[in-house]
Parts: sequence; structure tokens; C-alpha cells
Amino acid sequence: MAFPLPSHLPRKVDVSSQILSKLDSATWQTLNSSVALSWCKELDECINQAKNRIHDRIRSDIAAFDTQLSSAKSAQERLSTLSDGINSLNRSVFDPESGAASSTLETLKQHHALAQASLNADVLHASLQHLVKCKAQLDLAQTTADTGDLPAAVRACSELQRVLAASPGPLAEASVIGDMKRVSQVIDNRVSELLEYAYSVGLVVTEQYITVRPSVLVSGSATPLPLSSVLSSLSPSAVTARLASLRRDLTSHYVDRVLRSSTSVTPTTEDDSSDIIVHKIQCFTSKDSTSHDISLNTLSHVLDFLDEKVFPHLPSPQRESFPRTFAKPVTSSIMTNLLIPSLPSTLESLPAFLQLTRKAVEFESQYVVGLLGGDSVDREIKAWADNLCAHYERARRVHILGAIRNVILERAARIGDTFVAEVRIPPEGVLPVQTTVANQRSVIECSPSSEDAWNLDDNQSFGMNHSGSAVDEQSWGFDDEIEQPERTGVTPESNSEVKAGPDPGDAWGWNDDGPPEEPMGEEAGSSSSHEGLWDDDPWDDNNSPTNPPAATTVASVVQFQKLTPEQQVAGGSTNGSSKASRGLSHVRKETYLVSTLTTEVVRTVESCLEEGKALATSHIFPQPSTSSPGNLIMHSTSLVLELYCGLYPVVAASRLSDTTLHVQFSNDCFYLSEELDRVLLKAEAPSDVQRKLQEGRADLIVLADSWFYDAIDKQVMTLCNTLASAGGFTGTSDQDRYDECETTVTAVLQNIKRLARAWKHVLPKGKYHVAMGNVVDGVLSRILDDILAIPDIPEVESHKLGELCRILFALEELFVEDAESLVASFVPSWLKFSYLSELLEASMADLTYLFDEGALVDFEIDELVKLVRALFADTPLRAKTLNKIMGGHPIR
Repeated sequence: MAFPLPSHLPRKVDVSSQILSKLDSATWQTLNSSVALSWCKELDECINQAKNRIHDRIRSDIAAFDTQLSSAKSAQERLSTLSDGINSLNRSVFDPESGAASSTLETLKQHHALAQASLNADVLHASLQHLVKCKAQLDLAQTTADTGDLPAAVRACSELQRVLAASPGPLAEASVIGDMKRVSQVIDNRVSELLEYAYSVGLVVTEQYITVRPSVLVSGSATPLPLSSVLSSLSPSAVTARLASLRRDLTSHYVDRVLRSSTSVTPTTEDDSSDIIVHKIQCFTSKDSTSHDISLNTLSHVLDFLDEKVFPHLPSPQRESFPRTFAKPVTSSIMTNLLIPSLPSTLESLPAFLQLTRKAVEFESQYVVGLLGGDSVDREIKAWADNLCAHYERARRVHILGAIRNVILERAARIGDTFVAEVRIPPEGVLPVQTTVANQRSVIECSPSSEDAWNLDDNQSFGMNHSGSAVDEQSWGFDDEIEQPERTGVTPESNSEVKAGPDPGDAWGWNDDGPPEEPMGEEAGSSSSHEGLWDDDPWDDNNSPTNPPAATTVASVVQFQKLTPEQQVAGGSTNGSSKASRGLSHVRKETYLVSTLTTEVVRTVESCLEEGKALATSHIFPQPSTSSPGNLIMHSTSLVLELYCGLYPVVAASRLSDTTLHVQFSNDCFYLSEELDRVLLKAEAPSDVQRKLQEGRADLIVLADSWFYDAIDKQVMTLCNTLASAGGFTGTSDQDRYDECETTVTAVLQNIKRLARAWKHVLPKGKYHVAMGNVVDGVLSRILDDILAIPDIPEVESHKLGELCRILFALEELFVEDAESLVASFVPSWLKFSYLSELLEASMADLTYLFDEGALVDFEIDELVKLVRALFADTPLRAKTLNKIMGGHPIR
């Protein structure tokens, strides 16, 4: 195919193409004979010209043309000769009659037939030979199985299976080989069954006895078979399964059972009906308890019997490996069933247990390592015995924690198991420090009261330290009844039926305001549980000297409010320096309720320390331990405290929802912290134990504080929710709206008084004042914020708001001591609230006078500005007053 010319190159147009183009463009009008004749002439002329050019070209180089012509003729002749030769060769090779290929193929076919016949003869000969061998082996296996020679039958069956598996290819697919394989399998199964039977007869392990027959007689056998040959003839999988079952049975019936119960064994040797020797060891269980030493001796008899009568019959590979695998179960059983359960929980039982441990170590050395071939380096019993001190202390710690846990769970369900503790406060007017006053104060425990609610220690970390408790420090006494300490101070009634007494509210004058309202949800149970159990003054203040009230100055109040909460409780019962000038030298006592559960906790802590010291000085453990003796038991003290702090609030959660029991738990935690301080002063414990106890004491103080203030916050939130119904005290000029606000404020007043009656019998006086002060301060702060947020207060409304504020002045009764009011000392916003009630009805001149005198220092500048703008109209006098106020409080 010619290479096409590109379209952009010029094409040479020949004559034929031109004529065809003309013929294509001609029509029937223009096409005639003359035109066709002209086209023929042009073609002829063009052909002649081409011939002439060819002839001219040849004549121009005639010599080369002749050479090429002769070469072409010669090549043509040679090609013809070669073609004739090829055709002749093809006929001589492929001719069907006489060709070489046909002859060769015929010869090859004859040779192939001869080779195939020879191969068939060879295969037939080899198959017959192998078949004869299989038949002979099959006969041997059948004969040995029939005669009872089981070891030889096992070998014959194994060889027969090997021979059958090695059958030549053509023979392997023959039906005769399939039949032989089925017969061989039947013989092998029969032999296996006979071997299993022989093993089950030769070695029997039951719960009552172990029987060993050195020789076993099977059916069809004239002579007994040795037990060792029976075990050796079993298949590897059968041997492994049988030995695993043997190890399990021996461990269950003759190791665990011997160590767990009172068991004795008796070995015997006798002949059976076939005159075959039978070795037997019988196991007897006795109802009488035996010592652990006898259990080890019994186990040693069992292992001796196994070593003499059982282990020698095992196959050679398992003769050494099986005792080693049996060593671990024996060691684990001794640890699990003998040593760990026998670990004593008292120091008096340790000598006998140490003797048992020494015998267990000797048993491990003689039998586990020596007889069974256990690891001589990794000796579990000896390693455990070397660290026996730590194991004993851990077990003792678990016992201690379990006992105190049971006590906590039992006491959490009991109500009224409390006693009264006394706090001795230094002379008033002195601001003590916790560490310096600790030696001057003590706690005197009173008898438990069956009628009092649970005591929950105070969370406030005040300067009150306890010293001494009437508990037995020499014994654990987890199950003993709590001793009845001496009654001192104020004690609750112990009778189950409480006699009706005077209403505690009468002494305070809280019931004079009007009919009592229904108590709040949390106080309902607590107030009723304490009412009638106490006299009118649970703190016994009736004998205190009566002094006229001292005027509370702004400077003294501000100076007192700068003190810490601890200083406020210790020295806050006096107002400024009015009582400091009296020079009182006597120590004031305050009482509060504490749960008797705390005495159990303290007793447990002290017992742990005493037991740890006794163990450290006893030198009863000969081997050195990883830790010093008694250290772990001493460390149990911190765990006891953690268990109490974590468990009791959970199991008593439903009861602790009561506000009285809530603060009693705070009392418990505070009492425990102070008792720990006393224990630390007299205990000679290691530094790390003392550090942990100090941390536990700090945690108890934090827990006491958190529960104390949490109770306060809950009451403040409840009272503030009640105040929310007043609607911000707006619109009181309307009488209906005023009545609603008055009802709300009166309800808050009654609820606070009811709460005070409940807490007064639980908290010490100083702590009671702080708690009620915070509650009252939260209520007053809420009312202050609501009133100061009112943008416009008309004259009538201001008088109404003043009357509402004066309703709460009755709360001052809660803070009266020795006819002196301490309300400003414990309620920071009291003066601010009092002045607010005056400012609501004061004139501009009165307000300016109070501001100039510094009486309004409790108010912020922006609060005074908002109050003036709300109370007074926009006049030049108000503007002048506002400018003065925005200049800041006067400096004095």
C-alpha cells in the first residue's frame, strides 16, 4: 500500500486523472465523439511519451541494464531449481508409502507397546510382593491380638499401618488394600480397648482407695502383662489423657482432700484371685478434727506410695516429667488449703502456725523438690514462709477492716446511739491558737443516750481539742458492748419513754410571736426527736452571772469581724473587750453530741497501734521480712479512717439528709480528728505511720468543715427559696402585696427559730453561733439585695419595707449570752440590715448625719447612691447629698 501524501504537499496530476476529471465534468450535451477522440489521443500521446522516456533511460546506461537483466534471469533459474529440490525432498520424507517419517512413526509405536508391556509386568510384580508383605503383617497383627500379646500387637498394627500407607500407587487404590485397612483398623481398635481395660484394672484411683497391679491379665492372654508395658503400649494421646486424669484425681482425692479434712491412709499389699500382687492404699475420713501436722504426714504417706508403686510403671518419657508436673498442684494445694486458711488473726496463735510453716517448708524440700523433682530455686512455700510476717499482717489488716466495716454497717441502722462530749474553752477574751490550747482542753464523754439522734461531727475546724476518751484500749472489742463512761455535764435522758418537759422555745422566747408553723422538710424529724429530751438550756448557762448588755460599737464589731472563724468561736462569745476586762479565770465548757461509733473507730486505731508495737517487740518471726514487723498493722489505722469516711456517709445517706444528723456527722469527724491528736501525742509509732495519721486527721477536719458548711448552705438555700415568693419586696404599698411579703418573712423567721432549736442541742455553743450566724446572714443578705435593687421606693412603701425588716429583729434573741447580744459578732450584715430599716424611714438630714458619723460604713458607695435615688425625689438637696456620698466614706 502506497504511503499517502500529506494534504498540504502539491500533488502531481497525471493525464489519466485530468481526463477522468474532464469526463466527470462533461454532460450529455457536451460529450460527443470528437471530445472522446481527443481524450484518447491525449492518453496515447502520454503513453508514448512514457515509453520514450524509458527507452531513453535504458539507452543512457545500457551496460548496467544488461547486467541487471542477466542477474534477474539467473536468479529466476536458481529459484526454479531450488523449488524442484524441495518438492523432491518433501515427497521422500512425507510420502505415506515410502516416506522416512512414516517408517519412523511405525517403529516408535512398536517400541512404545513393548515398553508398556514391560512396565506392566514390573508393577504387577512389585504389587504382588508388597501385597504378600501386607498379608504377612496383617496375619501377625491378628495372631498377636488373638493371643493377648498386646505390646507385640501394638507394634504389629503400627508396622501394618506403615506398610499399607507405603503401598505403590496402583495398589493403593485397589480394593484389597482398602479391605486390609479396614481389618487393620478393627484390630487396632480392639488392641486399644484391651489396653484401656488393662490400664483401668492395673491402676485404679477412687475417692476411697488407690489400687496398683504390677501385672495385668487380659482375655486371651496366657501370661499377665506388666503394667509398665501396658502404659508404654498406649498411644501418646491416650497416655497424655490418662496421666492428666490421674493427676486430677490424685490432686482432688488425695492432696486437696487430705489437706482440707481429717483424713488418714493405710497402705496394704495382697494377692487377688488370680494370684497377682495388688498394692493398695485406703483413705479414711474422720469426723474428729486433726492437726495440720497430721495432714502433712498423711500426704507424705500418699506421695511415698506413689513414688514406690505408681511412678516406676510410667513410660520412660513420663517417668520424670509426670512427677514434676504433679509438684505444682501439690505446692498450690498446700498453700491454698493448709497455710493460707490457717493463717492466724491473733498474735497468740502465731507460734503454732510458725511450727506448721517450718514443717511445710521441710515437706517441700523433701517431697516436692526431692521426690517429685520440683524446681529447687523457685520454692513457693519457702518464699512465702520467708515473708510470713507480711502475710500475717495483711491477713490481720483484712480482719480488722472487716470487723470495723461490720460495726459501721450495724451502727448506721441504729438511731439515738450518741453521747455528750464536753469542750473546755479558755478564758474569754483570749484568742487561743490550736496548738497551744490543745493541752488546756479535754473532752469528757457522757453515757450513750438511746433517745438522741446520731451525732455527725462538726465540720468547722475550730480551736476545740479533745483529750481522752472512755474506751478500752487493750482489746479490739468489735463485738463488745460500749462501756458506759461516767456522766458529767449535761446528759440526755436514757429512758425509752421521755417525760414531757418544758418547751425549749419558751426559754428563748421564740414562741411568743404567734402560732407555730409547720416545720420545714428537713427539720421536721430532727426537731421532734430532740424536743423534750433536753432542759431549757442544754449548755447549762443558767448559773452564769447576769450582766447588763454592753453597747456594741461599730469599731469593736469591725475589729471582731477581722478575726478568723477559729478565733471567732474561741473568743467570739464575747463582744469586743467588754468581757476581757472582767478577768475571768475559769474555763468555760461547751457540750455537743457525738455518735458512739466514733469510740469504736478510735478504739480500733489505738488497738492497731498497740498490736503493731507488740508484734515489733515480740521477735517471733525468725526470718527477716520485706517490711519491719508490725508496720503493716500500724498502717491499718489510716485505712480504718478511710473506711469510715467513705462507707458511713453512703450506708447512712438516707438518715444524713436530716439537717440535725447532718451536723452530727460533722461533730463525729471533728471528734475523731481531736481524738487522733490525742492518740498521736501518746503513741510511739514510726514516722510514716504518724504521717499517715496526720493526713487522716487533716482529711477528717476537711470532711467536718465541708459537712458543717454544707448543712448551712442547704438551709440558706431553702430559706432563700422561701424568700423568692416575696417577689423582690416590690409593690408593698398594696395591702394584699404587703400581706404576702409579711407572711413570707414571718415564715422565714419561724423556720430559722425552729432550726436553732434543733441545732442548739447538737452543736457546741460557739459553733452554734457561727452556724446560725451564717444562716441569718444569708437571709439578711438576700433581703438587702432585693430591697436595694428596687429602683423607686415611695414613702408608703418605704414604711412597709421598714416594718418587714423589723420583723427579723427577733432573730437577735438567738445570739444573746449573759444578757448581752452577740448578733453583730456572728452576723456580719446585721448592722447593715439594722441601718437599712432606719434609712427606709429616715429623712435626708438623718441619712446625712449617719453618713458623716461613719455609721454607714457597711454600705458600698454605689448601694447608698441607689438607695438615695430610690427613696428621695430629684432635688438640689438630693444632688448635694449624692455628691457627698460619692466622695467616699469619712475617714476617722
